[in-house]
Amino acid sequence: MEHIDGGVTAAQGFKAASTAANIKYENRDDMALIYSEEVCKVAGTFTGNVVKAAPVTWDSTIVKNNLGVQAVVVNSGIANACTGDEGIEMCIKTAMAVSGALHIPYEGVLVASTGVIGMPIPLDKIQAGIKALVPKLSYENTSGTDAAKAIMTTDTIPKEVAVTVEIGGKTVTVGGMSKGSGMIHPNMCTMLAFVTSDVNITKEMLDKALHIVVDDTYNMISVDGDTSTNDTCLLLANGKAGNPVIDKEGEDFDAFFEALMEVNKTLAKMMAGDGEGASALFEVKVINSDTVENAKTLAKSVVTSSLTKAAIYGHDANWGRILCALGYSGVDFNPENVDLYFESKAGKIHIVSKGVSTGYSEEEATKILSEDAVTAICDMHMGDAKATAWGCDLTHEYVSINADYRS
Repeated sequence: MEHIDGGVTAAQGFKAASTAANIKYENRDDMALIYSEEVCKVAGTFTGNVVKAAPVTWDSTIVKNNLGVQAVVVNSGIANACTGDEGIEMCIKTAMAVSGALHIPYEGVLVASTGVIGMPIPLDKIQAGIKALVPKLSYENTSGTDAAKAIMTTDTIPKEVAVTVEIGGKTVTVGGMSKGSGMIHPNMCTMLAFVTSDVNITKEMLDKALHIVVDDTYNMISVDGDTSTNDTCLLLANGKAGNPVIDKEGEDFDAFFEALMEVNKTLAKMMAGDGEGASALFEVKVINSDTVENAKTLAKSVVTSSLTKAAIYGHDANWGRILCALGYSGVDFNPENVDLYFESKAGKIHIVSKGVSTGYSEEEATKILSEDAVTAICDMHMGDAKATAWGCDLTHEYVSINADYRS
């Protein structure tokens, strides 16, 4: 597997475009379009929130009914959530506008939105945006990057990645883009993620790969404990790589799965590290747990602890907060068997041995915790299962951003 430049346009047959539709933001692109010249197999995962945005309802129906997809249109600024029948009607009219512009069935158009909940989206601006997007569609990597920028809300950086892998003597590419900075505590995936591939694969195996990957990537990140109404991850595969069709598990499926995992793990970590107001990516590794399920529960408990996140922001090795978070996770373990470490590019330090302090150097610990990516390692000494979760520190800026988000 090899990392390459690009994102959603890296795979063969995929174009992208962006434009400024002035839906909520001014003087910046706020709409994006992804288009495949071939009909795609599609897989998707969606928010576990009972309150679901209209685009989630629209997209999940298309994915469930195995309808061929060729386009995804995305707007930022307004979420089209809690908008009733009007919200669904907006999805239909948006899809029909793309259908008319690209001459494809409207059932083959996926729709996604992100932004403020409860506000109606102006149809005239969406329709004008689509008319502007279609002539701009391009295979160039820069078009994919511009699309990644257009779907940002409080994100500070665009998030995209692409890799290639050899399958059946053919080069298969997987690329993706995502957005996410706040309201991130996924129960399927998080915020918006769009992954494209030219792999030749059945719908069944595409679904299988995505659902496993999501559980170990997007479902293992958290910024603030809030699960969005709009969480959507879509995976499109158009088959243009020409590899022998992947219709069962085996070497070819494993190769594709590895590439898909790398793309989505990279996007997930980028979202966690770009959490609203964050100054550091906070990674939690639980090792030597009794089961993978328990390892995931423990890792998530630590990465979502507000007190621990605040300590990471303060570069304070307050390990008691980590041990406490492990303790209220719901997993039964012996605290007198736990070892804790902190690690970053500045080094690694053993801070707790068998549940008590090692007498470590606070100065050295602070140095390690002052980097922009910090890892806490929790050795449970219970078995050989492991899991990793990603989050970020909790800063004053997080409150500032969310105190006036609607304005």
